[in-house]
Amino acid sequence: MSGDRMRFWLPTMMILTLSIQGCVSIQVQPVDRALQLKHVCIRENPRVKIDDFVGVVQDGFDRHGISTELVRDGSDLPERCEYVLTYAAVRAWDLAEYMHYAHLRLEHKGATVAYAEYRLINKGGLDLRKFRDVKAKMDPVIDELLGPSDR
Repeated sequence: MSGDRMRFWLPTMMILTLSIQGCVSIQVQPVDRALQLKHVCIRENPRVKIDDFVGVVQDGFDRHGISTELVRDGSDLPERCEYVLTYAAVRAWDLAEYMHYAHLRLEHKGATVAYAEYRLINKGGLDLRKFRDVKAKMDPVIDELLGPSDR
């Protein structure tokens, strides 16, 4: 291949490779094991339109021996809600809908004690793994957030 062709194809191939890869970014500030969480209230976020998102989160906490209850947005928190989880999740569309961003924030008396974020860089590019279900994307994030499972 001539030098001019190589100068054209090399950057083009690099761009194609990066767009196909679709990188995932996961950032986690895990729960301090000393907290010994037993129960978490999940503050409902009506803006999240991903049907199974809350169920996946509840299952993940349950897997770690932590009970959860969903508290309606705008309602007062029951006294038993010492720890409150807020969340957001955003979907995108590319041949089908898929989740490309989510975050979980665990608070105690208004202060953040743990945080996790899942993000598909460039909304997943051409990587078909972006179409994996919410459980496949969020289970590793929840496990990293809550630490080793007691079960």
